[in-house]
Amino acid sequence: MSAPDPKSGSALCFGPFRLLPTERRLERDGTVVPIGSRALDILIALAERPSEVLGRDALMTRAWPDLTVDDSNLRFHIARLRKALDDGAGDQRYIVNVPGRGYCLAAEVRIEALLPPAKPRPLPGASGLPPLLDRMVGRDGAVEAVADLVARYRFATILGAGGMGKTTVAIAAANRLLRSGHDEVRFLDLGPLSDPTLVASTLANALGVAAQSGDPTPEVIGNLRERRILLVFDGCEHLVDGIASLAEKIFLEAPGASLLVTSRERLKVEGEHVFILSELEQPPPSEDLTPAEVLGYPAAQLLAERAAAAGHSADLTPADAAVMAEICRTLDGVPLALELVAGRVSDYGWKQTADLLHGRLRLLWTGRRTAPARHQTLRSAVEWSYDLLRPDERKVFEQLSVFAETFDLTDAVSVATDGDLTAADIAGAVQSLVEKSLVAVRCSGGSAAYRLLDTTRAFAREKLDGEGVRQAVASRHAAHVLACLEASKELPRPDVLGARKRPALADVYAALQWSFVEGGDARLATRLAAAASRTFIESSLLNECRRWTEAALALEPTDDDTVMRLNEGLGYALMFTQGNGHEAGAALKRALALADDLADIASQFRLMVTLLRFRRGRGEYSLLMPMSRRLEALAASIGNPVAISCAHYQVGTALHLLGQQQAAREQLDAEIHLDVFEEVPPHHYAYSSHPFVPMSRCLWLLGYPDQALAMARHVAERTAPSDAVSYCVVLMWVTTVFEWTGEWDMVGQLAERLVAYARSHSMRPYQAVGLGHQGRRLLEAGQAKAAVALLRNAIGQARQHGMMMPGFEGSLALALLGAGETEEAHATVGAAIRRVRSDGESHELPELLRVLGEVQVRRCSHDDAIAAFDEGMAMADRQGALSWKLRLAMSRHRACVERGEASASRPVLANVLGQFSEGFDTADLVAARQLLEGSPDAAQQR
Repeated sequence: MSAPDPKSGSALCFGPFRLLPTERRLERDGTVVPIGSRALDILIALAERPSEVLGRDALMTRAWPDLTVDDSNLRFHIARLRKALDDGAGDQRYIVNVPGRGYCLAAEVRIEALLPPAKPRPLPGASGLPPLLDRMVGRDGAVEAVADLVARYRFATILGAGGMGKTTVAIAAANRLLRSGHDEVRFLDLGPLSDPTLVASTLANALGVAAQSGDPTPEVIGNLRERRILLVFDGCEHLVDGIASLAEKIFLEAPGASLLVTSRERLKVEGEHVFILSELEQPPPSEDLTPAEVLGYPAAQLLAERAAAAGHSADLTPADAAVMAEICRTLDGVPLALELVAGRVSDYGWKQTADLLHGRLRLLWTGRRTAPARHQTLRSAVEWSYDLLRPDERKVFEQLSVFAETFDLTDAVSVATDGDLTAADIAGAVQSLVEKSLVAVRCSGGSAAYRLLDTTRAFAREKLDGEGVRQAVASRHAAHVLACLEASKELPRPDVLGARKRPALADVYAALQWSFVEGGDARLATRLAAAASRTFIESSLLNECRRWTEAALALEPTDDDTVMRLNEGLGYALMFTQGNGHEAGAALKRALALADDLADIASQFRLMVTLLRFRRGRGEYSLLMPMSRRLEALAASIGNPVAISCAHYQVGTALHLLGQQQAAREQLDAEIHLDVFEEVPPHHYAYSSHPFVPMSRCLWLLGYPDQALAMARHVAERTAPSDAVSYCVVLMWVTTVFEWTGEWDMVGQLAERLVAYARSHSMRPYQAVGLGHQGRRLLEAGQAKAAVALLRNAIGQARQHGMMMPGFEGSLALALLGAGETEEAHATVGAAIRRVRSDGESHELPELLRVLGEVQVRRCSHDDAIAAFDEGMAMADRQGALSWKLRLAMSRHRACVERGEASASRPVLANVLGQFSEGFDTADLVAARQLLEGSPDAAQQR
């Protein structure tokens, strides 16, 4: 079979698919199949030479003719192509990989001739279509949609901001329409036209109509009545009034004529159907995207291709791909902006080009010399629309540039109201700016969110600076951000959780920067930092919280409420980044004292929750119950169901840590069956802990390993990393359940996750905890010396950050014992026990006593070992910790076996094991059965 010629206008058919190379379209049973440009290039290459193996170089050259990219890019797009073809869903395989050679299309390809398009009738002065781009990126779906609108309704307007590629899409759609029903097309570039009254004359000239009067509209309509023609009016925003009336008359009186309009503003006439051309899809903010994945997004494809065309031929490294993705987001995926910036990559490289984007220089970068004047620079693209605005619209447009992110109408009114404009004026201006494509809008849930594209915002800010009113506008913006932050500070109720309006973080930063540096308003600055601290905490930006609260406190504010909130934010941020040291504790105590003086119950409640975390981290368990009971009283006075449940949760956690497991279970069980925790936003730092976490530990200690493991799995699988602190707490606690039940692969996964997440958020105390869990895993694997090194490091870091980790000290003692350091092991576990005893009984004491007994056995102090085991068992009994008791009974039995006293200890172990009703396949119960059966493996210390 000879290879089909894609330039002949043929369709290549295989299976249910029909591929039209010249139109760059793939259909399945007559329906267009969405497919990316790169994948389509690969498919065309394979379909042209069916059953022939095409090597990597041939396919890479076809899909990336001007780029040098990694092999992973080809694999990525082959995978996308297979997905588009639904390859392998049944028995049919289309794309086959031949190892070491390449890929082939394993299907019979049928060539289907297409009817040639009708040639337009030549007329004097006729204006045909401009040349079609050889390759269009990311707009295939838009072209299809626009062509469909015109085919169905005869009248479509492509609406979009300057530089979105409206003309490119219109030309491509017109070419498609010309092949499927229209005899001819006339393309009118109306950009150079300045007088709306000349539109009809211009069209008359294009049609070859000799006007008999001053207004040629009747002659134009008469000429069009019997013609199947497509009229393309390009660049109409400055002539809307003149175009609108003419277009409506053509639509109503010339049924054979179709209209395709490109404009930054709707015509708002009979018959018009609007297609909004938005920005190209951009790579999301992510550090994990490969170069192939970045190039899978149309904005990145366009940027890379245009950079290559401009002479940049370097390989795309992962670092380059990350910068490329950042550039795409900075430019909002606007095609014109991407093309203009791409021309600078060969001069500056990816990184320096990205750095230059933050200055005003980008507005002046030039593009193709043949482009219309309004598309020569980013500035000219925006200025074209700006010059069409009324004075009030210009004023509002400039002032809206102070917003760094999205805003709503209330925000706009707060910032733009300066005495000259009313709220109604501003609302009308915003709506007009949206209609003129200078402000983007997205509607969701009945509300509208507005934003200026980045390049548009840069232009508007220049104009605002030129007017000399930037300071006044920035001051109103900062005051508005403060008002929004302060309005959301009250303790939430379950029926309004998550409904608080929060300003965007970028606007918070902008307001802080202005008030601290540019505006120099100390009172506004300190109040802003105080109000923003909660937003920073709930966004896991703890270092930012510390930075701004410290800066505000340095200004020595005198308002007690502001000082309280600043100390609260500072203490919280310090606690989780630097640890439970004196500075964090002092800040939290100052904040609580001020909350007491102000009788601010909501703040007292939040601070008590934070201080409970502080005391738990320091191992000061004796203080937990009095503080938890006070929290209960505060919750009762608030009367909020969420606060009440949170207080009960804190009481249950305190009981668990103090070793009162049955009481803890009863307290936590009551909260588990309430649904209020499900209503709490995961980032709400005062309420974000769930009773499942301590409950899973409780269940294991009480002797229910299966239930504990099931609950721990539920927590580990369902918890998402939203609030950094709560996520680290969950990982820290739930990992112990997998350690206790012997699920060491899961321990490895969770410990690695904890270390990485804590490191990425500068949470050093939790990074130390993660290292401790990794050390325990090494100990279990028999790598005692490596475990010693890692556990010492973890414990040292924890102490440096004011954290007590007696459980890890017990593990360190066992690791030292395994490494032959018996006396150091004895000193280590002894010191841990003394520190725990100094604060009263703890849930960790029975296990520490078991470790002490194991060390005493190695030291040949049999009586001391048995005494430690017996004391631990008595304590485990008192705490209701059956699982600790089983471990103690096993250690005691092993010691007695060594002494030849197995007959006396065997009944004790059998009795403890007999109290279990589940968990028979977990590590401890399996080991206990082996011990009783006399297995030699069971004689080894766990």
